[in-house]
Amino acid sequence: MKMGVKQAIKKLDAFPRAEEHLLQKTQSGALVSIIGLVIMATLFLHELRYYLTTNVVHQMAVDLKRGETLPIHINMTFPSLPCDVLSVDAIDLSGKHEVDLDTNIWKLRLNSDGYIIGTEYLSDLVEKEHAAHEHDDQDHKVHLQGFDKEAEDMIKRVKQALANGEGCRVYGVLDVQRVAGNFHMSVHGLNIFVAQMIFEGSSHVNVSHIIHDLSFGPKYPGIHNPLDGTARILHGASGTFKYYIKIVPTEYNYLSKEVLPTNQFSVTEYFSPMREFDRTWPAVYFLYDLSPITVTIKEERRNFLHFITRLCAVLGGTFALTGMLDRWMYRLLEALIKPKSRSLLQ
Repeated sequence: MKMGVKQAIKKLDAFPRAEEHLLQKTQSGALVSIIGLVIMATLFLHELRYYLTTNVVHQMAVDLKRGETLPIHINMTFPSLPCDVLSVDAIDLSGKHEVDLDTNIWKLRLNSDGYIIGTEYLSDLVEKEHAAHEHDDQDHKVHLQGFDKEAEDMIKRVKQALANGEGCRVYGVLDVQRVAGNFHMSVHGLNIFVAQMIFEGSSHVNVSHIIHDLSFGPKYPGIHNPLDGTARILHGASGTFKYYIKIVPTEYNYLSKEVLPTNQFSVTEYFSPMREFDRTWPAVYFLYDLSPITVTIKEERRNFLHFITRLCAVLGGTFALTGMLDRWMYRLLEALIKPKSRSLLQ
């Protein structure tokens, strides 16, 4: 009875063994075996590397955040404007003035070779609306009364800085309301008469700039800020640059369950050349709006069973293919050798 069961089990063996003396080893078989092992080792390492990499999943949903601030990280260089005349202004869509706006902006004076020669800290942001940059009669009187020796000294100092080729690097963080708005770098902070005496017309204001970094939150793995490294240098011309920015709220979820709130953005660019008799002054505007859709990016580990399934498919397929290749090569060599051996016997 036991022997009958054993024989029945043996009949189920899908991998029967041949006697050792019945096996024939060939050089072609050894070559195919080596090639198969190399291929299987390469594919195994590739699958292992794929399994160990983090899988990133993107999801979209309606943005429900309200009442939060929007951090704006700025790092820009203006090679043709001294720090004394460069101002950073911002305003949101409602035109509301923020009294307690948290701002940390530094301005670094640069010489003609781009090296730092001085530092200035702006403790608060000038946030006001420049309606076509016009001033009424009362403002004119105040400007005229304030045009004193201090203003004359500043004019001389700025003219000397322009003659020396001084520039300015602006960097820091602006925390603004989470609504559409704009921020811009310009000479709008100057008294209009002082600006006129320094530059002798708005067409002589060179707002060439290099954007080293512009972002709306902390960076996460794989983020791309499209304006980083952008350089716009004007030669013998002037004008206003406008960057129209669409901000997409983003959350990045790490494997450690840590959540990083930040923002991505896309941008389009427009340049308006300045004419000699234009009443406006050149500036670099960043006009931003927020998308109603938020993107959630999650890091996930790859499924181990999926890895095993792929591994079996790859290694098993390679083994079967090399076995077929070995049989084909053996039959081909046999077909080539047999006619020769017969002709020799004859």
